[in-house]
Formats: sequence, structure tokens, C-alpha cells
Amino acid sequence: MLKNYVKLAIKVLLRRKFFTFISLFGISFTLIVLMVVSAFIDHLLKPSGPEKRSDNFLLVHMLILKSPDRRSSSQSSPGYRFLDRHVRTLQSAEKVAVFSGSQKATSFQEGRKIVSTVRLTDGVYWQILDFDFLEGAPFNSADERDGNFVAVISEAARIKFFAGDPALGRSIDFNGQSFRVVGVVDNVSHLEDSAYSEIWVPISTSRSTAYRHQMLGEFDALVLARNRDGLAKIKEEFRAVIESGVDFPDPKRYNWAMSGADTKLERIAREVVDDHNQFEARTGVLLAVVFGAMLLFMLLPAINLININVSRILERSSEIGIRKAFGASSRTLIGQFIVENVILTALGGVVGFVGSFIVLDVVGSSGLVPYAEFHVNFRIFAYGIALILFFGVLSGVYPAWKMSRLHPVEALRGRA
Repeated sequence: MLKNYVKLAIKVLLRRKFFTFISLFGISFTLIVLMVVSAFIDHLLKPSGPEKRSDNFLLVHMLILKSPDRRSSSQSSPGYRFLDRHVRTLQSAEKVAVFSGSQKATSFQEGRKIVSTVRLTDGVYWQILDFDFLEGAPFNSADERDGNFVAVISEAARIKFFAGDPALGRSIDFNGQSFRVVGVVDNVSHLEDSAYSEIWVPISTSRSTAYRHQMLGEFDALVLARNRDGLAKIKEEFRAVIESGVDFPDPKRYNWAMSGADTKLERIAREVVDDHNQFEARTGVLLAVVFGAMLLFMLLPAINLININVSRILERSSEIGIRKAFGASSRTLIGQFIVENVILTALGGVVGFVGSFIVLDVVGSSGLVPYAEFHVNFRIFAYGIALILFFGVLSGVYPAWKMSRLHPVEALRGRA
């Protein structure tokens, strides 16, 4: 019986090629978009690359200062002074690393102009993040303390400066300073915001020491917990520091501070939901918005399937009448329409699955997101197929059930 259902379903789908094409396009296009977006989110949030331990660390990346009368305020990345005095001293943390945002630097190598991305870090930075070293090793806290002009570069930078030849011990010049290469690491995805760069040098090699006295600036801090449970303790201690212990260099200008120690998801939520004025980020709001948008987007092909199925079944009223006249039961007719929808959804799923691989491969190789590798999230793909299948079957069952209950004579007359 099932074999006959499948044969009949294929013939029906081939007979109405236009409707079949519209349904397949709606299903496959929706799944491709869903897969690309979920792969992007998965790459952004999943612990990978140097940020393998991101489940165990928090990021301090913003600071708000307000005047005594609360009429004046400033907001930016924290300054070195704030992080050095109020984050590095957290007792509940296992390790704390301070590092700058990425900056552009210009070099001239054998008459060639080279623009690279540079990040300033301390020695602990290399103990929290897990880089894959192709040559040498990272610089350490002694190098940062003594202001040694040493650098770690990426594979991409090695190609830029040395045409891919071994770089260990060689010198690179940028912004009028010369650094000795002590390590070469594999390229880092641009989406790993705390790790991405092409060149890393000690903070103390900065041209000026003014950064040491700034409450607001261009630095962030990674705070590593001893275990997953330790994240809550770090948050609690940091909140207590913010509420009672901030050392303001000029209390007449600023005497109120707000910051947060965030996971990767909380950082995104803080940026998207714009809740910088409170310690806890509203991740629930962000997740509700994301899942709501995904569900709404998934409803589009479902509604498309419902309309097409209703139209197709109503047009086949004469066929249903003939089959009922020859003894076909309501159960048989409903089963046939369910099989048709399942086959249509399965075909759309196959096209969407293959299309997702192709699109993600094109995006990855295009360099749109430097050094990023995107993969299909099979769990999200299964959810998408299941949702479309549910609505597709549901959309076919009711009109099929309604038509199957008609008297054969009325069905032959095309009366719904």
C-alpha cells in the first residue's frame, strides 16, 4: 500500500510542476537561510579555536562613568587603570588577562606597504587562550613587565612579511618600532573577538605610559574561573567591587561606575538589547527575539504549503469522488495526501541540505569573515525539517479529511 502511495504521490507532484517548484523553493530556501544564520551563530558562540575555554571565562569589556549629579556620563571600553586595580585583583578568579582592542599598523617591507592588525596583551593572555603555535612560543609576563620588543605573529602575517618562510628570530617593523618574532600561530577567525589579530605585542611597548592612568580606554579583560561554578562567584565579587570599591582618580568629575563581567552570549545581549546601565545582561530578551524571528521565518514556507495543499486538494475533488465511488476509504485518501506532503518536504530538505553546504563553503572561501570555518548545524536542520513537515502534514490532513467525507456525487460535482 505504501509503495502505491509513493508512486501516486510522485506522479501527482510531477503533474503540477509549477506548484511543486514553488513548494520546493520555499522549503529549501528557508532551510538554507536558517542553516547559514545558525552556522554563523554557532561559530560565534561555540567554544573553538583559541577561545576553547570560553565556557570558563568572563569578559569585562565596557565601563560607564557618571558625574556626582548624574548629568554627565562617559562610556567606552575600560581603561588600563580600572582593569589593573579592580579586575586583576579579583580573589575568586584563577587568572586575569588584560589586552587591547585590535588596531591597524602600517609597515614598509622591501618597498611594500603592509597593513596589519595589532593587539597589545599581557603575558597571562597566552595562558587563558589556547593558540596553535606553528613556530616558537608566546612572550610571557616578564617580557611585558620589562617592555621587551617581542611579537607573536599569525600565519597570514608571516606570509605578508616573509612570504611564508620561517619567521622565528626575525624582525618586523611597524609604526616606527622594531619587534623580534618569538612565535607564529595559526590564523584566528575574525569572529573570535578576544583572540583575533595578526600581530600581538606586550602592552608595555606602547609609545606612551599614559594608558596606565586611564579609567576609560581601549582595553578589555578576560577573567578565567577555576570551574563553571566559579563564574557566579566572580560575577558576585565584581559586582561588589563596582558598587562599593571603585577608586576614582577625580571623584568630583566621576563618582559612579557601571560595568559587567559577561559570557560571550551575555556580551552580545548587552550590545543588541542595549542594557549597559545594569550589571546583568538580559540574555532572555535576546534569545526570545532570535527564536521568535526564526519561528516567524519558518512559518513562511509552512503557510505557503498550507495554501498550495488546500488548492491542490480542492482541484482534485473529482479524483476523490471517483476513488470514493470505487470504494476508497477516508483513511486511504488521507494517507495518500500525507505521503505526498512527506515526499515534498523530504525533497525540499535534501535540496536545502545540499544548498546549505554549498552556500557555507562559498561564504567560508570568500574571505567575507577572515579565517572563519562554518559548518551545518544538524540539530537546527532537523528542527527546521520537523517544523515544516508538521505544518505541511497538518495543512494536508484537514482539507483531505474534509474532502474524503463528501458523498461521491458531491465530490464529482466539485463541491467542497
